[in-house]
Amino acid sequence: MTTKYVYLFKEGNASMKNLLGGKGANLADMTSLGMPVPQGFTVTTEACNDYYANKKVIKPEIIKQIFAALEATEKEYGKTFGDPNDPFLVSVRSGARASMPGMMDTILNLGLTNVSVKGLAKLTNNPRFAYDSYRRFIQMFADVVMEIDKENFEHLLEAMKHEKGVELDTDLNADDLEKLVGQFLVKYEELKGQPFPQDPREQLIEAITAVFRSWDNPRANTYRRLNHIPYEWGTAVNVQGMVFGNMGDDSGTGVAFSRNPSDGTNELYGEYLFNAQGEDVVAGIRTPKPIAELKKDNPALYEQFFNISKKLEAHYRDMQDMEFTIERGKLYMLQTRNGKRTAQAALKIAIDLVNEGVLTKKEAVLKVEPAQLDALLHPQFNPAALKKARVITTGLNASPGAATGRVAFTAERAKELKAKDGLPVILVRQETSPEDIEGMIVSSGILTSRGGMTSHAAVVARGMGTCCVAGAGAVRVYESKKYFEVNGEKFSEGDWISLDGSTGKVYGEKVETQDATVSGDFATLMAWADEFRALKVRTNADNPRDAKVAYNYGAEGIGLCRTEHMFFEADRIPAVREMIVAKNKAEREKALAKLLPMQRQDFIGLYKEMKGYAVTIRYLDPPLHEFVPTAEKDIRDLAKEMGLSYEELNATIEGLHETNPMLGHRGVRLSVTYPEIAEMQTRAVIEAAIQVNKEGMKVVPEIMIPLVGEVKELQMIKDVVVATAEKVIKESGVKLEYLVGTMIEIPRACITADEIAKEAEFFSFGTNDLTQMTFGFSRDDAGKFLGDYYEKKIFASDPFAHIDQKGVGKLMQIAVELGKKVRPDLKLGICGEHGGDPLSVEFCHNIGLTYVSCSPFRVPIARLAAAHANIKNPR
Repeated sequence: MTTKYVYLFKEGNASMKNLLGGKGANLADMTSLGMPVPQGFTVTTEACNDYYANKKVIKPEIIKQIFAALEATEKEYGKTFGDPNDPFLVSVRSGARASMPGMMDTILNLGLTNVSVKGLAKLTNNPRFAYDSYRRFIQMFADVVMEIDKENFEHLLEAMKHEKGVELDTDLNADDLEKLVGQFLVKYEELKGQPFPQDPREQLIEAITAVFRSWDNPRANTYRRLNHIPYEWGTAVNVQGMVFGNMGDDSGTGVAFSRNPSDGTNELYGEYLFNAQGEDVVAGIRTPKPIAELKKDNPALYEQFFNISKKLEAHYRDMQDMEFTIERGKLYMLQTRNGKRTAQAALKIAIDLVNEGVLTKKEAVLKVEPAQLDALLHPQFNPAALKKARVITTGLNASPGAATGRVAFTAERAKELKAKDGLPVILVRQETSPEDIEGMIVSSGILTSRGGMTSHAAVVARGMGTCCVAGAGAVRVYESKKYFEVNGEKFSEGDWISLDGSTGKVYGEKVETQDATVSGDFATLMAWADEFRALKVRTNADNPRDAKVAYNYGAEGIGLCRTEHMFFEADRIPAVREMIVAKNKAEREKALAKLLPMQRQDFIGLYKEMKGYAVTIRYLDPPLHEFVPTAEKDIRDLAKEMGLSYEELNATIEGLHETNPMLGHRGVRLSVTYPEIAEMQTRAVIEAAIQVNKEGMKVVPEIMIPLVGEVKELQMIKDVVVATAEKVIKESGVKLEYLVGTMIEIPRACITADEIAKEAEFFSFGTNDLTQMTFGFSRDDAGKFLGDYYEKKIFASDPFAHIDQKGVGKLMQIAVELGKKVRPDLKLGICGEHGGDPLSVEFCHNIGLTYVSCSPFRVPIARLAAAHANIKNPR
């Protein structure tokens, strides 16, 4: 049976979105609803995929079906494609199954030739309209199909307006436009090396090919990657009979939304232009009028359009984004789709539609995309100021929000500048390390030239809710000289720059910001989301400040407290270093005794902020060299401070050096070598829990041993933990429950999870390291080559941003299944950065995890994503 690759609008329906694309399915749907839709046909997404499978050639069978559909459409209009006296003209538009506004290319007025333009002028008795349509077609065809820069034609248009002393295209008369068409044709042949095609059928196939080709253009690939749209979906092509908004002052074109897409107000919102074609409105070539003015210009047309917009909104049960054309006073609907909207508008529209009886609460929750909530939780740039701002480079959008401030190159200088006058600071580093934490805390934003989405800078910034642009490779940082350079331009300490952590853009100036606003709608929708989710949501927090933020955003405990972050504070780093240079166990225990009361107080603070929810405390994880300096001057200063010789301290530091620290002496391996570290941390965890429980709380601390790959490692350290805990509990004379578990972040741990589960009372997947070790590449360096992987279709997305479900995900599933067999009540969580990614949250729900844990400002996102997951796939 021959595959059907082409459908007339009247042959399709709304359920055929995967095949006809969103636009094609909606055009078919509007046709069946009796809307005034210019008729045509859709070339399917399967035809697009066939084009790529067939080495980027449309096969004859598909071309045959295209022309058969064209013939049927001609009969409907009573016109003939290519007729020199009364030509049937069409538009060619893309239409993927997911809306991709501005990503694909459109061609209008296709079918005009040097001969038929004269016939159209005579037929309509409107030569100005005919030549205006032809010059537009030549420019679009040259740009979209032949990839000739449209600026070549814009220059000719501007020159013509200048010659005639007019400002607007509409001020040019028929003779001017006929002359301009001649200039366009000459320019086309000059740049292409061949005349403009005069066979309308050739024009049509070239245009359809161009739309298929545009599915793989750079901006489409970028948009798909950002919005998780699979490359394999392909795009459909819609060929639609032309209606003309440029036939005079009784014709026009516009774009409108059935509700305000900025704030969600229930009002018709949009713009239109008389004597124009659709591209004029969206391209900003002329200043359009607000849609409300159409009520004055043509009350009957406005009333008709208003009624259609309400009918479409009721039919699709969502706010609609509509394109329309008025031809000689008659309204035509060119497309409708669910409209893009701000986060604020998404919340209001969803809640209003429930209050209006249109949606259930469950359906309303699905109308708000989890990732949208980011915009409600972080500062944003003033839109007017942003339009004027100058972009100097772009990096990775590592942590959302907007920041403006003065450049500082060290944590120390960031603190000094902030303390001096209270004005904002942006910390600029090649890459950050744990030693930079105090500078990061006082900074409004962080910019690094190296590192990826899970680099130290990115992870810490997200945890603090601080804007961060990471891996901006064009930035050259000269810390000692106190300046950075980007594309030959220097920025010195104290200069103002601005960062957009949501887009990765860096601006070379001060840009005004405005605080995020969270409305009552936010609380309402989040309460609905909580009704429908099965997954618990915890937070990654290392201090009471972050824990409090997360609790207020709805966190149900702490899934990861990184104790090493507590060691870098000024009052305790000396004791940590004393432990490192200790020559024996007694000296180490002496140093650790100084840290014990500080750690205990840290944990008390976390327990109190979590108000009885579980707190998972990961024991010391990073290699010890991270706690000591590397520059000679710093080593000499530290040696003097510690009463050691430079040679003695330097020898200790050199002894800590490892070729590959990520796979070196860290995690559980530190406690195997120095069990006294685990003893001190256990005493702090248990003593803190006992103290807060005496005050009326019911804390059950969870002790997490990191980087376990062999069950005997866990057995050994668990014995130390249990012995110490039981001793402390006995000393206190009270009862206390506690759990000992492990972080699953080594592939071997996943495939031996049944053995590990005999000792571990919970698993928490550390997917940052698990991803690194599964793929065998560093998360800090992967940014240097991942761009090539996206371009060459090896990867669809960053595996550090979304769980690699085929590889890393399979290891997680194995660990879940093996662990549950041995310990049916095994608690299962995730505490890597993936815990706040909506796609990864859905995966975690599907494989049966108990909770996800993420940075404080991503807690609402995870809550909503968990609700989406359970609504789609109920447990």
